[in-house]
Amino acid sequence: MRTGPPSAWRSAFARRTYLAGILWAIGLMVSRLAGTPDHAGWLAIRVDTAGLLYAAAAIAGGANFFGAGVRAAKSLRLDMNFLMSAALVAALLIGEAFEAATLAFLFSLAELLERYAVARGRRSIARLLELAPETANRVSASGVVETVLAADLRPDDLLRIRPGDRIPVDGRVAAGASAVNEATITGEALPRPKKTGDPVFAGTLNTDGALEVIVTADAAHSTLARIGELIRQAETRRAPSEMFVKRFARVYTPIVTALAVLVMFVPPFLGFGSALDWFVRGITLLVIACPCALVIATPVTVVSALTSAARNGVLIKGGDHLEALGAIKALAIDKTGTLTTGQLEVTGFTADGIDPKWLLHAIVTLESRSEHPVGEAIVRYGHRLGVAADASVTSFTSIPGQGVRGCIRDIDVTVGTDELVGDSVAEHWGSPEPGMIAVYASTGDGRSAKITLRDELRAGAAETVSRLHMLGIRPIIMLTGDAVANAQAVARATGVDEVRWRLLPAGKVEAVRELRQLYGTVGMLGDGVNDAPALASATVGLAMGAAGSPATIETADIALMGDDLNKLPYAVHLARRARRMIRFNIGLALTAKLLLAVGAVAGVVSLAVAVLVGDMGGSLAVTINALRLARTSSNGDIPPSGTSPDGARTGY
Repeated sequence: MRTGPPSAWRSAFARRTYLAGILWAIGLMVSRLAGTPDHAGWLAIRVDTAGLLYAAAAIAGGANFFGAGVRAAKSLRLDMNFLMSAALVAALLIGEAFEAATLAFLFSLAELLERYAVARGRRSIARLLELAPETANRVSASGVVETVLAADLRPDDLLRIRPGDRIPVDGRVAAGASAVNEATITGEALPRPKKTGDPVFAGTLNTDGALEVIVTADAAHSTLARIGELIRQAETRRAPSEMFVKRFARVYTPIVTALAVLVMFVPPFLGFGSALDWFVRGITLLVIACPCALVIATPVTVVSALTSAARNGVLIKGGDHLEALGAIKALAIDKTGTLTTGQLEVTGFTADGIDPKWLLHAIVTLESRSEHPVGEAIVRYGHRLGVAADASVTSFTSIPGQGVRGCIRDIDVTVGTDELVGDSVAEHWGSPEPGMIAVYASTGDGRSAKITLRDELRAGAAETVSRLHMLGIRPIIMLTGDAVANAQAVARATGVDEVRWRLLPAGKVEAVRELRQLYGTVGMLGDGVNDAPALASATVGLAMGAAGSPATIETADIALMGDDLNKLPYAVHLARRARRMIRFNIGLALTAKLLLAVGAVAGVVSLAVAVLVGDMGGSLAVTINALRLARTSSNGDIPPSGTSPDGARTGY
């Protein structure tokens, strides 16, 4: 049986914290019942029950950080463990056993809460990976079904997936039909119908039909495993706020340590009060100066946000990308496959001066070598008419963003945009209707054909643009290689602020760079590898529908695993909440420490109050905020949907 990471509440660190807390509480009760003072004087601990209990509590809790504090002192890297260790030893030396016990227990409790917040996010990822079953029903070459370990499955193995089974590895449906709940991968609640040829993913749930699935990736390389690994890697990528805090703490800690030493020795040397009083004030200042809440403000928030995003089908590959997403001011969006479904369908085919069936065969043969959605749609159209590709192509060339050309049985054939085939061909056939896509074909001897296709608008496209506008993201610019009429039709339907058409991949890169010069922080949303250069040029590259595509997941900074565009406003909303929370936590920690430091030097803040409010209180506030962020849902308090600026709704 798989086991996740050990619970923070059951660790050795936690047990020492519990012991310190129990001893501290019993000592407090004994002390109050006996009416004995907590202070014993220099180099002394009261030899009574309460004093011994406090000392034991200080030792139990101090064991959680004293060793790290000594190592920090030896390496001259004065961190929070050093500050707390120094304060603990000093408190015991002057007989403040109660304060020492309070410090050890509350500091350990604050650290334990931080560990819980981080472990909670990591356990969510562990539970995600455990959704893939450990065994699978493999069909042997003789047709016998055998139960094997999922880890032993290899590509091309044939599996039988029964209704109610979870799919163990990534694969492709070989036979059968069913609906598969893919929420673990895409965050989309509604089951998706699956038929022969459709991809399926590890950890998803087969609902109502039996499937036979051919394995396409072993367990270690499944989409689910890649997501888990990328999230683990994301936790090591530092957000800008975290890097700032770490740099700040490296300078801040030695300074406040020196200041605390000055507070301990300078005033009594000058004759202002007793040495013991100023020594206690210096220790109190050391405790207040501990940057615990400051240091954990960013990482626990980032882990919580990454966890929330992963549960909702959004893969964010690091704290730096999370903060960048929350700061974007403008957004570039690809059209085909992003604002539209990308599932083009041929609506008409007309040839002039040539046998239509021969030319369609030539077009299908050329497009079968292309991976562009237009080519795939033409090949599907040909197959429905019984026209199949053959191997008769020579000198095949694919021109990115424009089309293909090649020689078929000694006849040159070109298929693509009007720019590729020539304006004369396009003028001969005329412009397509708005919302339609025209592809032209021409032969070397002057004959031609026109193919019209339609690409449906993706459900929720207009709503997504509206919500992004409500989040203050303007402009939203659509980038497409399509013709002006089709581009403008989609722009009107979705409500984007601007559209740029006839863009090759290099043109999209140039457009994104121009936007960065104008607006600074810019996002780019595309649907695959073709958009990779533009995604890389943006401040934040976002991939649409990345489930099952290793290249797309690896290319993007943030991957929307499913085809639901509404995940984008959710992701922006989550990132902005995280940024606000990080800044609030840092501001709260610094303000509280400043006020308490003034009070400590003035002698009105005790050591116990410094620990309770300045250290444990700040860490607790940061942790609670982080845990709240983890509960952000994709249907949370995102601005409500509305109409786009021109009142357009989904559809042409």
